[in-house]
Amino acid sequence: MAHRFDMALLRFAMKTQGQIDDTKKPFTLKSRKCEIGSVFRAFGGAFVGINIGTDVSNLPSPVEIVAILRSRQITHVRLFNADAHMLNALSNTGIEVIVSVTNSEVLSIGESSSAAAAWINKNVAPYIPSTNITSIAIGSEVLTLIPNAAPILVPAMNYLYRALVTSNLNNLVKISTPSSMTIIPQPFPPSTATFNTTWNSTMYQILQFLRNTKSFYMLNAYPYSEYIKGSGIFPLEYALFKPLPSVKQIVDPNTLFHYDNMFEALVDATYNSISALNFSGIPIVVIETGWPWLGGAGEPDASVENAETYNNNLIRRLSNNSGPPSQPAIPINAYIYELFNEDKRAGSVSKRNWGVLFDNGSAIYDISLSSFGGNSSMDFCIARRGVDESSLRMGLDWACGPGRANCAAIQQGWPCYEPDTLENHASYAYNDYYQRMRGSGGTCDFDGSATTTTVDPILLTRAQQACFHPRHLDQLARLQGAQETLRFVLKRSCWINSRLAHASLIAMETTSPLKMANNSTTSCFSTPLEDASRSLVSVYSAVIAGKLRLPPPLPVIEASFSHAELF
Repeated sequence: MAHRFDMALLRFAMKTQGQIDDTKKPFTLKSRKCEIGSVFRAFGGAFVGINIGTDVSNLPSPVEIVAILRSRQITHVRLFNADAHMLNALSNTGIEVIVSVTNSEVLSIGESSSAAAAWINKNVAPYIPSTNITSIAIGSEVLTLIPNAAPILVPAMNYLYRALVTSNLNNLVKISTPSSMTIIPQPFPPSTATFNTTWNSTMYQILQFLRNTKSFYMLNAYPYSEYIKGSGIFPLEYALFKPLPSVKQIVDPNTLFHYDNMFEALVDATYNSISALNFSGIPIVVIETGWPWLGGAGEPDASVENAETYNNNLIRRLSNNSGPPSQPAIPINAYIYELFNEDKRAGSVSKRNWGVLFDNGSAIYDISLSSFGGNSSMDFCIARRGVDESSLRMGLDWACGPGRANCAAIQQGWPCYEPDTLENHASYAYNDYYQRMRGSGGTCDFDGSATTTTVDPILLTRAQQACFHPRHLDQLARLQGAQETLRFVLKRSCWINSRLAHASLIAMETTSPLKMANNSTTSCFSTPLEDASRSLVSVYSAVIAGKLRLPPPLPVIEASFSHAELF
């Protein structure tokens, strides 16, 4: 495919990436004050993700974890390492992934650019674009947990960034480092909050890096910890997002901002600490927050009721897509700590009980991570109907060229080439670019030739039907009905890929006893089609409960076939 690199294409590219303001003549760069919104502009609002820790005695397999994520429509995860099995399991799911450099790895990477390059070449480059790695977290609370590593933290960030540049991944993957509230000794009132002066030099360098690379500040914000440390200074309701009576409302005396909850006060304290070092335009992502559901004798506030209240109120608060009082236009994005209880962790009882799910996938308390925004349904970028061919051609050329979309599948002889129409090829390329780049400011515009939809483009055309993939089965089930979905599954393969099974079962709510052939290890269902959905639900339940393991996944059949053949 030929790519034209002229001034019109360059201008179009810059507009698509949000680097120019088309309303001003002549063509000018957008003002610096607009940059803070660009990082999250394409998310369509705030999101809630989840942390996945691994200090779990009976940790489910990566494939099982991904099935749980997809069944609960979780679209953002943070890993505390860069486990190869987990990254492979996350491939082709669209789930946005933050991988982590462990604290033990920071020391070697901060002292050696070659070690940084090796880390990227092993843990990031091989998985992109199949696995949607969007960020790298360098260590965890390095300044407070391993202060001796502080002098090499920023060098580690710089070495890793240069390695991304060498791999041509620096526009796809952001780098940051998680910091705790401990480095802000006096977070209230938020307007006067500053970083601990001991770390001013290091924090200045970190913020300079984040600004220069258009990354974001990773914050660990735990109202539970602040409430416990406060020894009754703040009411429990304030920490749990519960309404406060007028006599207990928290007001910043300098700005007169009302803070309805401690979470927003901690975020604003961090924004003001950043501002105190003369930086702006750096958004904050709360990479860890949550509440323990069980504690020891001296931890009465670590309870199921409080954990359920905190996390559900957090989700409800973030769903309004607004920021804290000092930054109301910037939605807050957060990752709940954590998916499973890390029962192998040392320390108090509460440290081992932050999970929202048991290791068999069942919920510890009622919580919905798919209640709003990017979690309830994914949006997709497709070619706008009726757009002239020249606009589509320019958009397609840019997406497959400077936009670095993976356009291999729409080349002649590959699965998604047919039908060979400009609209179909443009939709494929637009969506590939959008899914990989929206986390770092990429938009679905393409000079007006694109639009978003909540229906996966794979379901819209015969070309995409030929590219049928497990990650689209949940949408297909909703659109065509579970019976038709199962008809395809049972026709194409007797046993099913476990990820495909979990995705298809999202749409099924019936339950019944498992009806299978007498031999429980048989590779085919022997029930009639009418009973197949109930059987699959029973299989799903058995897998989640740990009573049954599915056979090894079969390869997904992606040969071209017509719509009539499907059903």
